[in-house]
Amino acid sequence: MSKYNLKISLQLSYEFTTKRRISLQLHHHRSEHWVVVKGMALVANNGNEFFVRTGESTFVPAGTRHRLENPGLIPLDVIEVQNGEYVGEDDIVRFDDDFERK
Repeated sequence: MSKYNLKISLQLSYEFTTKRRISLQLHHHRSEHWVVVKGMALVANNGNEFFVRTGESTFVPAGTRHRLENPGLIPLDVIEVQNGEYVGEDDIVRFDDDFERK
C-alpha cells in the first residue's frame, strides 16, 4: 500500500493551430508530460526554450514555469499526461496569457 495519494489525468490530445500557444504558467501540485503526436512544439520550460518534434516528449516538473507553442505552419497535436497530488484546473498560476486570463 502506497503512502502517496497520486492522481493521474490523461488529456487525450490538444490541437494547436498555427502560431497558437498556452499561457506561461506553473502548477503547484502537478507535473506534466507532453508527447508530440504531429507537428513541432516550441517549449519553454524553467527558462529554457527548445523544440519537441513528432514522436518526442518532454517533462515539466511541478512548480516550473512553462509554455507550449506551435511555431509551425501545420497543426500541432499533443498528448498531455498530468500527475500529482491534485490535477484540478484551478491549479494554474498564469504569468503571461494571450487571452488575458488570470
